[in-house]
Amino acid sequence: MLRMGGVSMIEVLITIVVLSVGLVGLAKLQAYLQVTEMESYQRSQALLLVKDMANRIAINRKLASSYVVSPAAPLGAGMTCATTTSSSTLAQVDFAEWCTALKGAAEQIGTSNIGSVLGGRGCVEQLTNPNEYLITVAWQGIVPLAAPATSVTCGANQYRTSDGGVCDASELCRRTVTTVVRIDSLS
Repeated sequence: MLRMGGVSMIEVLITIVVLSVGLVGLAKLQAYLQVTEMESYQRSQALLLVKDMANRIAINRKLASSYVVSPAAPLGAGMTCATTTSSSTLAQVDFAEWCTALKGAAEQIGTSNIGSVLGGRGCVEQLTNPNEYLITVAWQGIVPLAAPATSVTCGANQYRTSDGGVCDASELCRRTVTTVVRIDSLS
């Protein structure tokens, strides 16, 4: 009889080990899903910001060239957004509003802006065709993935850390979304 009690104890211990391995797996899966959900949310916010600027340029199509923002000095994180007055042009108002949107001013907790992408920066470049504009929003991803194309320079080298972390020496944490806006001449 005593030998049977020991066998039951071993069965219980094996069950506990198998159950704990399964629970650890579930915890890792949950952590991965949270990171994936955050990356997806960031991308959707960036797409909204790109579409916002595309619409602003389309509305003010005659002065589309006044919307060009150099990738060397993008709007958004790290920049002071311009203030507007009653004499500001539509493009200046659009820049100020897009800059604050890139910084997440649409939603706040206390004095912190939380309504946008992490470290959002926006650029508008005029392409070789004078009526084509490349709109880019760049932001910092949570985990390293793949670096954006080298032709997309908005936010380049702005998302590297110096703390020895995963984003230390590469562009693997920089995320970008782009769209091309073509302005046709309307008679």
